Amino acid sequence: MLLLEIYWWWIGAGYLGVMLLLYVLQERFIFKPEKLAQDFEFKYDVPFRELFFDVQPGVRINGLHFHRPAPLGLILYFHGNSRSIKGWAKYARDFYRYNYDVVLVDYRGFGKSTGKRSEEAMLRDMEYVYQQLASQYPEDHIIVYGRSMGSGFATKLASDNHPRCLILDAPYYNFSRVVERLVPIMPLRFVLRFRLRSDRWIRAVRCPVYILHGTRDRLIPIVHSIRLQALNPTRTTLIRIHGGGHNNLPRYPEYHNFIRDILQY
Repeated sequence: MLLLEIYWWWIGAGYLGVMLLLYVLQERFIFKPEKLAQDFEFKYDVPFRELFFDVQPGVRINGLHFHRPAPLGLILYFHGNSRSIKGWAKYARDFYRYNYDVVLVDYRGFGKSTGKRSEEAMLRDMEYVYQQLASQYPEDHIIVYGRSMGSGFATKLASDNHPRCLILDAPYYNFSRVVERLVPIMPLRFVLRFRLRSDRWIRAVRCPVYILHGTRDRLIPIVHSIRLQALNPTRTTLIRIHGGGHNNLPRYPEYHNFIRDILQY
């Protein structure tokens, strides 16, 4: 009996230990940033300028602004959980070609951006960036685009402001649902510090919402987008990219056709 009690004690202690490690180290699993030296020089073959948003002392958000002489509007692009804007900038051409300015920003700890990460702080950063850009562009000329992890930040911004439209690329219903698939036995409500409740925020979005999702996305299955659409059905259009996975939608002509149609409506 004593041995059985000791056995269960060790099982319980091990489980609690795993929970503690997940709580402390979860940022290493969630975020895969590429860090850049502050003197790193970006180089591209189209006109651009580097941006810095000084949100508060010790917090500086770095961005890139690809600009056109007479743009039709602005795309504010929120990237996924890996790399930095140095790599994500290649996707600016998907919008730049239609005569739109494009701004990409790095989250705290990505690229040259500084500051300690928390969900509240990161959402506050993106709101600050949005307001700075809204002072330069009419809101009805701003399109917010969120890719994968960035879809949560994009949805929150659209729910609190009045952009022209919201485009979500491979979004999640909420971030907890993504993690639950990877760590199904953990009580995430006690452990997870990043929840990104797109399912709550999308209900308050008043502009048109376009969701693009691959039918063979194994990381964030398309059911996430189906459920998001159901929460705001009158404003949300779900566009299925047949055969598309999580990281390859720009390889499909249908993706570019839909982006063209959205930007030219």
